[in-house]
Amino acid sequence: MILTGGCLCGGVRWRAESAAPPPVVACHCEDCRRSTGNHVACATFDTKDVRIEETSLRWHASSPEGRRGFCGTCGGNLFWTATDWDRLEIWMGTADMPTGLRLAAHEFVAGKADWDAIPPDGQPRFDSIAPGEASGR
Repeated sequence: MILTGGCLCGGVRWRAESAAPPPVVACHCEDCRRSTGNHVACATFDTKDVRIEETSLRWHASSPEGRRGFCGTCGGNLFWTATDWDRLEIWMGTADMPTGLRLAAHEFVAGKADWDAIPPDGQPRFDSIAPGEASGR
C-alpha cells in the first residue's frame, strides 16, 4: 500500500509504503493535543519506507524521548518519532484522500481533554499507550 500526503502549503510532501494497511491510532495525549489543537490520528511506518520531499520541514524535540516534524512555513504538524526509534508516525490528517484506512484504537484516553467526547466506535481504548506503540509521546 502506498500513501501520500503533505502540509497545507505543500512545503513538505511525504510518501509512505507498507505491505499491509497500517493501523490508525487516535492519540488523545496532552502533547499531541497541545501541538495540534486536538487529538491526532496517526499511522506508523518504518523510516526506510518513508520518503520526504521538503523545503520547510522543521523538527522540535517535544520531550526527551521524541520529536515532532512540522512545516516551518505553514505550521502544519506532520510527524512524530522517538529519538531511539526507526519508525515514523505520520498524522493521517495530512494524507491525500482517500486512504482506505480505518481507525484501530484510541490511546491515552485517561489524559484526553474534558471536551473530547470519543464516539462509541467499537475500537479499543487504552488509558496510556496502545500496545506496540512507542513511549514518550
